[in-house]
Amino acid sequence: MQSMTPKEVSERSGLRVNPCKTCQPVGAMYAALGVHACMPHSHGSQGCCSYHRTYLTRHFKEPAIASSSSFTEGASVFGGGSNLKASVKNIFDIYNPDIIAVHTTCLSETIGDDLKSFILDTPIPDGKYVVHTNTPSYVGSHVTGYANMISGFIKYLSVKTGVSNGKVALIPGFINPGDMREIKKIAKLMNVPFTMLPDTSGVMDAPMTGTYNMYPKGGTTIPDIIGLGDCKKSIGFGEFATTLGLEDLRNKCKVPFVSLPLPIGIANTDAYVMALQEIGASEVPYELEEERGQLVDVILDAHPYFDNKTVAIYGDPDTVLGIAALVLEMGMHPKYLVTGTPGEAFVTRGKDLMAQYGVEDAVIKASADLFEMHQWIKNDKVDLMIGGTHGKTIARAEDIPLVRAGFPVLDRYVHSYIPIVGYRGALALVEKIANALMDRQDRDCADEDLEMVM
Repeated sequence: MQSMTPKEVSERSGLRVNPCKTCQPVGAMYAALGVHACMPHSHGSQGCCSYHRTYLTRHFKEPAIASSSSFTEGASVFGGGSNLKASVKNIFDIYNPDIIAVHTTCLSETIGDDLKSFILDTPIPDGKYVVHTNTPSYVGSHVTGYANMISGFIKYLSVKTGVSNGKVALIPGFINPGDMREIKKIAKLMNVPFTMLPDTSGVMDAPMTGTYNMYPKGGTTIPDIIGLGDCKKSIGFGEFATTLGLEDLRNKCKVPFVSLPLPIGIANTDAYVMALQEIGASEVPYELEEERGQLVDVILDAHPYFDNKTVAIYGDPDTVLGIAALVLEMGMHPKYLVTGTPGEAFVTRGKDLMAQYGVEDAVIKASADLFEMHQWIKNDKVDLMIGGTHGKTIARAEDIPLVRAGFPVLDRYVHSYIPIVGYRGALALVEKIANALMDRQDRDCADEDLEMVM
């Protein structure tokens, strides 16, 4: 398998091997699933929609619903306007969602379908909504598609009435439902009223009740999305996934925003808590202080196992930078930071983060792939890898412990329920890292060095 990867690194521009991303519609579909009673709609062929649904279902171990315009040869040549109009009627008649969120695919983008005109020319039942965004798969990544879909909801629905609702708009990055729950928990503890868009908690982690419900109880409601325009401030977590939505809300509804890193680790979570404190003017509750103190205590207790250990981190840009911040706080040494999402801002943010801790030899690259990272590792090995499932072949080939975090995790369970954000989420991630390194020490040591107490 990957053991045959050559050590010699060649510069490539037209080929990606084991890419560290997937395509825009996956992110758009996930964002749409975070809206209550929403049907994500893929404007393209059935195969595209099936692939995107499968990708999300494999990560979350939950059914990802979506519909398709089902292009055939005719639509591919003459355009998919009639397909979309028929789809909208059938979806409302058969599945009765409150809203349909349309995203494009490579095919519909390449032939130039004008989604806005199609939607304006489509009969929509009273009290129902149709929104859209453009998500060509050959541009950006699933993170880009996620950001574009959030933008679509805001552009179509959010309205400023001039009367503040006293809320804060929380726009999470591309994270799991468990992470969204943790972000909301912290806001509740700080007594700050909020609306989160999107919110996949209660949708992609809905409980087993014995009865299938196409539209679970979770998700951001349409009235709440409309009310985003009356929020007094918005907070985005992860600039790559949320800046577009923050700027759209500011430009359309004059809502000022704060862009924060994903709250992974101590400093990043501190920044979120302090932002809430500034907005709500309330004291930080003891429960949060206690969680923070416990996290610091655990890192100090286990520091001999973390000290100067080298790590390769790969995945979505906001997640990689957040995990890198945490491992630096733990005393570890990030050697490789890799994302498949384009954008040199990732390199800039990574270098700034490394400079804060005096790390000078980290290799940081956007628009990269895991084949290249594997070549780097072959030339200069690391003690640990952190990222999604697609790195497991590298971990196996080079005999390196792998901590699964981020997206996608296709070969394990429960991960989408357990947060990695906030103090409590960082504690869970620290445990996984510590256990991976300590298990490796137990495995590799001589019999006489096997410790019962570590």
